[in-house]
Amino acid sequence: MRERLALIAAALVWSTGGAAIKVCGMTGWQIACGRSLVAAIFLALAFREARVRPTAKLLLVGLAYAGTVVLFVLANKLGTAANAIFLQDTAPLYVLVLSPWLVGERPTRGELVAAPVYFLGLMLFFLDELSPGQLLGNVIALASGVSFALMIMGLRRQGDGGLGSVVWGNVIAAAIGLPFALAGPAPAAMDWAALAYLGVVQLGLGYAFFSRGIRGVPAVEASLIILLEPVLNPVWAFFIAGERPGRWAIAGGAVILAATLWRTVQPWLWARRAAPLV
Repeated sequence: MRERLALIAAALVWSTGGAAIKVCGMTGWQIACGRSLVAAIFLALAFREARVRPTAKLLLVGLAYAGTVVLFVLANKLGTAANAIFLQDTAPLYVLVLSPWLVGERPTRGELVAAPVYFLGLMLFFLDELSPGQLLGNVIALASGVSFALMIMGLRRQGDGGLGSVVWGNVIAAAIGLPFALAGPAPAAMDWAALAYLGVVQLGLGYAFFSRGIRGVPAVEASLIILLEPVLNPVWAFFIAGERPGRWAIAGGAVILAATLWRTVQPWLWARRAAPLV
């Protein structure tokens, strides 16, 4: 139960990223570099388990993480926040297919039943939120979804939550973005504030929650629970950046929210039902 709540908390924090990126006047490369640098420093200072020496396996997962966070920022800058998060959150499809081979976890009957419900909710989003004419941004967002899936399975396979991989992944992301970030405009005070928020809260605390949750939840189920993120992303984008969700997005959000709630409380309910009466 606690692990699933930690995953929900991660999705809540992550969902604010699109709106914060939209209000930040920096370029995509500046944001990708800066927020990852801030997140790496924050996590290394706040969590002892994050301060580890890099190994080949750790860096491989870190590379998938770096691809996830860098590509997500670029997709946000090239298209809408809705497009970026919806296409990134095709990740559960790749996890569902690849987890038996990469992690050794076969989907349970409940996960196989839940997956179509989640994807129905996402498809409802697509009916009025997936805007055309932004091919490059959409392709980058899809690539971010593939990286996200590989990262989820890599962190799950590590068994300890993988905060070390997250820290080194942020270092890799900052290094990738640095040459391009130097050519961007001078940031304003609001831009620095948005960057600090993105690094400490949206990435730092978000992945701290995710690291706690992925330890006790199979990769497929974890990737489904965090689909709560695209439900809330348009809400923040509406209140902060003025992007209005459509009626189909609201309907899709309701479906995903209900499915997430069920997947969270279902194991607890079944455990209580199976417990012997005293």
